[in-house]
Parts: sequence; C-alpha cells; structure tokens
Amino acid sequence: MAENYFGITDTGKMRSNNEDTFIARKVLNDQYIAACVIDGVGGYEGGEVAARLAHDAILDHLKSSSADLILQMKEAIAAANEAIYAEKQVSKGNEQMACVLTLALADIANNKFYYVHVGDTRLYLLRDKSLVKVTRDHSFVGFLEDSGRLSEEAAMRHPKRNEINKALGFDSQIRTPDYIETGESPFLPGDTILLCSDGLSDMISNSAITAILNTDKSLAAKGKLLINAANDAGGKDNITAVIVENNKSPLKQTATKPAISVKKNDSLKSEEAVSEVKKSEPEITAVKTKKRRSIIPFLFFLCILLLGAFLWVLYQGYYNKKVHEDQVKNTVVPQKKRNAQEQLFLDSINGTKTSEVFVLNQADAPPIIITDSIYVNKDSLHIIGNGVTLVSDTTYKGPALTVSSSCKYLLLDSLTLENFDIGVLVKNPGLHLKNVKFKNCRIPVQYNFVFPERPIVNGRFADTIFYNSDFSQNNY
Repeated sequence: MAENYFGITDTGKMRSNNEDTFIARKVLNDQYIAACVIDGVGGYEGGEVAARLAHDAILDHLKSSSADLILQMKEAIAAANEAIYAEKQVSKGNEQMACVLTLALADIANNKFYYVHVGDTRLYLLRDKSLVKVTRDHSFVGFLEDSGRLSEEAAMRHPKRNEINKALGFDSQIRTPDYIETGESPFLPGDTILLCSDGLSDMISNSAITAILNTDKSLAAKGKLLINAANDAGGKDNITAVIVENNKSPLKQTATKPAISVKKNDSLKSEEAVSEVKKSEPEITAVKTKKRRSIIPFLFFLCILLLGAFLWVLYQGYYNKKVHEDQVKNTVVPQKKRNAQEQLFLDSINGTKTSEVFVLNQADAPPIIITDSIYVNKDSLHIIGNGVTLVSDTTYKGPALTVSSSCKYLLLDSLTLENFDIGVLVKNPGLHLKNVKFKNCRIPVQYNFVFPERPIVNGRFADTIFYNSDFSQNNY
C-alpha cells in the first residue's frame, strides 16, 4: 500500500474466524482513495459471505466516475444490500446473514472526503491531535451515547452494545432518503481519518486511539498498534482498521509587520503636543484629587446603608427559617409504609450508581404491589422490566409512575401497569415506551403542561405517535 493509506484486520482472541473485511486502495482513475470497513454478522459462515458480497459490489460500482459522488456511493451500498438479500434466498443456513459498513472516499488533491455509513462501524477524523467521531452508531446504545445520555465508558460496557437497528441484508428500505447516513468534510493537509469495526471501538477508548494515531510511526505501525491494543484489552471480536492520511505539507504563512513612516512635520507636531500635555498635567491632577475627596463622604454613607440592608436581610431570613422549622416540628405528616418488593424497586431506581441506565432484571418475578406513586427525577433512566407487572394496591388510585420535569429521558421496556387510575404521569416530553402493557388503567399516560403565569399563551401540542404491536398499525 502507499504511504498515506493502510488497512489491517485481525481475528481477535475470542473468535475462530474473521467476518470482517476492508478496502484500502485507489479508485476512479486513482483520483480517490477508497477506505471501507465491513463487519459481517449472522453466523459462522454467513457473516463472511455477507462481507465478501458487499466488498465486491462496492468495488464494482467504483470502477467509473459519476457526476454525483455521494449518490454513486449510496448506489454501491444499495447494490451490496441487494446482493446479500439475493444470496440469502438461495443459500441454506445463511438466512440471518447481514453486514454493517462505513465507506469513505478521500480526495487528497481537493482536500475533501465523502462518506456513507450503515450500522456501528465508525469513521473518525483526527485534526490538530484531536479525534472527532464523524458517524453515528445505528443502535439504541449508540443513540444514548451520541445524545449524551451515556458516557463512553458506560456504553462500552452496556450488555446491548452490539444490538444494531440498521444493516445491509435485512431491510428493504435501504433506498429511503434517511436510511444511509451520508456526508462530506474538509480533509486538510495533516488530517487523518480512521475507519474501524466495533471490535476496536468497543475495546479501547477514544483517548487510547488518539494517542496511537498521534505517534510519529508509519500508518502500518499505527494500524498494528491499534490491533494489539484491542487484543490486549480482551480481543472479544474481529478487529479491523483502515487509516488514510492527507500527507500534503500544511500551508504556513509568515506574518509581516507593516512599516510605519513618520514625517518630519508630524514628528514636530507630536513633540509640541507632548510638551503642552506636560505643562497642563499639574492642573488636571489637582482637579481630579479635589473631586475624589469630595465624593468620599457619599461613598462612606452608601456603604453604611448597604451594610444595614444586608444585615436586615440576614435577620429576616433567619427569622423565617426559624418559624418554618417550628411549624414543621409541630406538624405530623403521615407517611405510607411501602411493602418489601415496592421498596426494593424504589431503592433500585434511587440507589443506582449511575444516572444513565437502570436495569430491573427480575425475570418471572411476582407482581409488585404499588401503594404510592414511584417518583422519577433522574436526568435519564432506562427501566427494563423483563415482563414484571406493577399492580395498584386496592386502597391506592393514583399514578404508578410520576416523571418529574427534570427527567429529560425515560424508557420503559417490557413492563405491565395494572389497575391504576393513571399509569404514568409525565411532566416533560421525554417518555419512551417499548413493549409496555396497560391493563385496566383509566388513563394510561397523562401529560401535564405547566404554563407561565401570564395572561396569554401561544403554541401548539406536537403530534405523538404510539405503535400498537398487537394490531400492526399506528394509533393516535
């Protein structure tokens, strides 16, 4: 390979075969460098077959130039999808095969690169020693990470990290406008792009990748260091990396200091002005001193006044606090005592170490009796019920869950709410439902809007669509 692009793939430590493949070569009359990482999925042989079909289809569509480069790249991805889908119809045992990939075309001459992307392979851009993730992971965990709901460390450890929602070979909607992620970016002299499979990005952090790419070694040596780092971290999957560098010398401009010429007449005038200022300087100083002395009594009086006001505020605050504490002491507030299962559920929500994801893993557990509303006030929360049912106590008719306005994201997954007057009371538009059942709930979800205390309110209520999986249709 040339000095400014390199590709490498490795089986890793846990797999017996390599379902990854890559492209690192010049295409379209050598005007572009094609960099592509393909990660096959779907069984021992199926992943390899899908990756190979995608590899060949892409290269076949990059034999001749097109006026619209992004469209040509999308057509290459669509052709790869169709090739995999056709093979699945005739190949027994490979009905589940598919692949994910990221393809980039680097135009070194014009300092640009173009990309198309489907799945959880990644494209990074290294500029000025800083690494930026260009593509988005097409997965639920990737969405949480990209939106800031999950940290990089938590996402790398998440049990559903590898569950993708877009791939080649599964979906006939590949030609819809938003299915394939596309883009273009400046590719400046000194920039580097890295394409990699999740076998690399799931094992080592962005900071570790950045440190390796910033070394002074060759691209081949950097590629091997990335593979070794992923294997040293466990090597749980196949590992693939393609590196492309814009090896043109960065442009450097030397700043010049503008010359200043002073005419003789101007010089004389300047000296005369300075002389005049010096002559008048004592009079100006005397005036300023006099004004400063005259304002001192006023400033002193103002400070005394402000100090008195501050002490008064402190006294009022202390007095009001004391009165409030006395009222609280004299007021007995009866509290409901929750049952053991309910308290465990509540403690699991409030006591989780991370505010990002909460997993309730109690498969086949008996129903949890709810005696009072479960209050959710975390910034984001993911409750996986695994089929658990929350049942209202016979004496309680309020909401099962109350979502505070400070909770920006709440996902309820595989949960049943039964016999509640209100299933979920929401105060913020961040509720997401997945496999949730409402049984004998008068109001499954109630959305409370809080308006400012003003006489006039303008706006509209946004449309919300919930999908009913039992009838395979949209219910509004």
